[in-house]
Amino acid sequence: MTAREVAKYLLTSCESLREFESFMFGSSLFGVGSDFDILIVGPSGEPLSRLKAELRLAGKELPLDVLYMLPAEAEETGFVTRAGCRPLMRLAAGEKR
Repeated sequence: MTAREVAKYLLTSCESLREFESFMFGSSLFGVGSDFDILIVGPSGEPLSRLKAELRLAGKELPLDVLYMLPAEAEETGFVTRAGCRPLMRLAAGEKR
């Protein structure tokens, strides 16, 4: 699957993603590598538990490598910018950036 197809699949099959910021990063954006690197930024607790369960199911269909961060962590580390993360919504829509 392409990065765009994976983004569409995840957004469709994981309803809880609406409560989070979700990104793809790494070599999977360029069609290289054997897995898809996903970053999830958002709250902990019950919303995150629901999302993890949904992603476990999606992970049975796709080789996912998922990183979770609280909003403060993402901001403090600058990971989204440094790693060239692309929002799943934009990938699914076919936007180049």
